[in-house]
Amino acid sequence: MKSLSHDRLAVALVGEAERFGATIAGAAPDSPVPTCPEWTLRDLAWHVGVAYHKSAAIIASRPAGYVPFEAVTIGEPPAFAGLGDWLRDGAGRLVAAVAEVGPETPTSTWTPDRRAGFWTRRLTHETVVHRADAALATGTPYDVDAELAADGIAEGLGLVAVFSRPHHPALDRTPLRGTGETLLFHATEPDLGWLVRRTPSAVEVSHEPAAADVVVEGRAADLLLALTGRLAADDPRIGVSGDAELFRHWLAHTRF
Repeated sequence: MKSLSHDRLAVALVGEAERFGATIAGAAPDSPVPTCPEWTLRDLAWHVGVAYHKSAAIIASRPAGYVPFEAVTIGEPPAFAGLGDWLRDGAGRLVAAVAEVGPETPTSTWTPDRRAGFWTRRLTHETVVHRADAALATGTPYDVDAELAADGIAEGLGLVAVFSRPHHPALDRTPLRGTGETLLFHATEPDLGWLVRRTPSAVEVSHEPAAADVVVEGRAADLLLALTGRLAADDPRIGVSGDAELFRHWLAHTRF
């Protein structure tokens, strides 16, 4: 599966930011977030919005090298009642910043993908998953477009593959390297699959049709939430056949 186009991701980012704001509207700011137990709903919204505003500022500055988020100064987030507008503004700023320089233009990121468009895709899927956190915290119905969820699965697996390599000690995923164990993640809607192979040097991801030690399947929306720890491994919306312990091991070492 090819990544969704940058234009489509840009539209999705703004739409997801708006949905996030609608999900938290009227909720208690200090409500706990079950899937992010260290955070309140206010913390969750700040986390998402700060990422928008800081990445937009980094891209607009056209940096020559790496710029950590900690080095970027932005205004304080507004009161909780104003966070919906702040989120929409941040997503819009990010989309505008990428459009200004061009999505293929080099910028500062924390992965080998140094393109400005990296931030559009990364923060779209960050918002998709954290909107699920907000929905669980507020008791709000949640779903996400199947193709967008599938792109989120592909993007997440790609990041895991990158960080499983030895030259990324800061985000070490050494426990994911193995001796050829395989996991097949199958999205039933749309009909897409990702074969993950744990090798001694790295995690490899492909679309080759093959048998696997464990097969995990469900709608892309549900599979994405399972792979990001928002659904339990034994949730009935997810089917697991084969070595279930291998899947549990994968989940234990792939949460960002």
